[in-house]
Amino acid sequence: MLTDFKNLPDDSRIWIYQSNRKLSEEEVSIIQSKTSEFLTQWTAHGANLEAGFEVKYNRFIIIGLNQENASASGCSIDASVHFIQQLEKEFEIDLLDKMNVTFYSGDYIAHKSLSDFRKMAKNKSVSPNTVVFNNLVNTKAEYLENWEVPAKESWHNRFLA
Repeated sequence: MLTDFKNLPDDSRIWIYQSNRKLSEEEVSIIQSKTSEFLTQWTAHGANLEAGFEVKYNRFIIIGLNQENASASGCSIDASVHFIQQLEKEFEIDLLDKMNVTFYSGDYIAHKSLSDFRKMAKNKSVSPNTVVFNNLVNTKAEYLENWEVPAKESWHNRFLA
């Protein structure tokens, strides 16, 4: 059951998928349509899942699930991953590689491999104050408060020593 992301409770579980490139407005529109269609039909053991989503900065797909009525099961999580894999193929993007880092470089959102980010930190090209996207947040509240944070306040901090 599709609901507006804004209406999901703060303890809703979230998944963040970052694209390895910025998506065009047309691509975002198609992805929004396909994600709406998927979430409308998303179930766990036959129970409708109350879920919402947003696409941020033409780069991130954030799916939220209200677990008060029904929680995602292994099969429903598999279905969502399969859906994301279909988007990857259709748009020739990478959404599932967790070994990449996305961060602000001035007003621009940069996307680098973890090894490149590590090198940038070593060369002082990124600092503890560089704002990174912490895609490991688990709830909507964490997403709203701790998703865009200085690297020193995230798991990225280990690379800044």
